[in-house]
Amino acid sequence: MIPDADFHVEFAAWLGDDQPALRQVREQVFIVEQQCPEDEEWDALDASSQHVLARDRDGRPIGTGRLTPERKIGRMAVLAEWRGHGVGAAILRQLLEQARALGYPAVEMHAQTHAIPFYARLGFVAYGEEFLECDIPHRRMRLELEPFAAPERAAPPPRPEARSLAADDRGQTLAAVAALLGDTQHELAILTPDLDPELFDTPASLEALKRIALSGRRARIRILVREPRAALTEARRLITLAQRLPSAFALRTPIDDVDRQYASAFLLNDRRGYLFRPLAARLEGEGSTYAPGRHAQLLALFDEVWERSEPASELRALGI
Repeated sequence: MIPDADFHVEFAAWLGDDQPALRQVREQVFIVEQQCPEDEEWDALDASSQHVLARDRDGRPIGTGRLTPERKIGRMAVLAEWRGHGVGAAILRQLLEQARALGYPAVEMHAQTHAIPFYARLGFVAYGEEFLECDIPHRRMRLELEPFAAPERAAPPPRPEARSLAADDRGQTLAAVAALLGDTQHELAILTPDLDPELFDTPASLEALKRIALSGRRARIRILVREPRAALTEARRLITLAQRLPSAFALRTPIDDVDRQYASAFLLNDRRGYLFRPLAARLEGEGSTYAPGRHAQLLALFDEVWERSEPASELRALGI
């Protein structure tokens, strides 16, 4: 017997390290077990969808599902030995929470007819005639989503504590970046030569950026990168994250000579904190967790450059 609590669900990156695990489950369930043609299983939506992966206590993949930009849930699959243990329901709930966070008013799916009672228990309503998909009977189902309850009007949050951020060496600069990312609620502005992989392509920074990107409809991470080609080879994980969450990330490249020759780099959060490095080629700099004047000055500069920049063409092939 498999204990129900011996699994967990997590978001997964199709264009990253999780793709083999996602494929493994879907190949076993849809291609091997249900005999779906392989060319009908894989489509272009995989690259732009939100994926959820269930793993057992040893990290082995046991279930998956996806939420597409078309606001449809699909590719729900659980390995045979794990069915009946709550895995499918856990995956579906995670996808529904993500849909609510994205502000979707409803989601739809093509449900195999034998699974309609399962989806109905979670609120989905079947409609329309039965049809075949991969020679398997299906019906359309829809779920109206209740928006997140509006929070009670509260007093304005207290002013953040103003703390100077020393950045005299790599360790201090990493700590300053961690502090600013940790304080961020929804928005970041980053001006960088090459995505600064030493600072932003680390596991801790990527996890913080992912949290910000998934913080709701206000999530907005703007990055001005002067040398996107260098970023392609040095900051692959950050690029993959941005590709997975294109509604939150925007990357542009300066085109004016004066902007391209700007020697500095900086990070700004939405709590009026900043980190400024006079020489972008070096990690040393200075900053503060709360400095409204300096933050406003740098944000005005960032916005000016942003408006006269263009989407990073070298990254378009990756869908950013």
